Amino acid sequence: QVQLVESGGGLVQPGGSLRLSCAASRSIFSCNFMGWYRRAPGKQRELVATITAGGITNYADSVKGRFTISKDNGKKTVYLQMNSLKPEDAAIYYCRYFIQTTADYWGQGTQVTVSS
Repeated sequence: QVQLVESGGGLVQPGGSLRLSCAASRSIFSCNFMGWYRRAPGKQRELVATITAGGITNYADSVKGRFTISKDNGKKTVYLQMNSLKPEDAAIYYCRYFIQTTADYWGQGTQVTVSS
């Protein structure tokens, strides 16, 4: 079992920034990937960004150039730096811990609200 605790969400004005953190209870070194997903009201959960064990990143087109995913293996933590936030970025953001055939865990989510 792996516990994932997200933090860093909140209310921000359009154009502002937030940094989300996801702390894992177990090492993330061997994860195939760690990822951030989001679910906006009335919409399905969608991928935001992922980072592989080797540090290769992948982003949804809607956040490319604005969001940056990173990780600190020693701290067992994944981050999502979100800049130039837009109202359409408002959602609950979830962290995912994935090891193929072995582990697939999700955090409880952190709310991001973008409003003036």
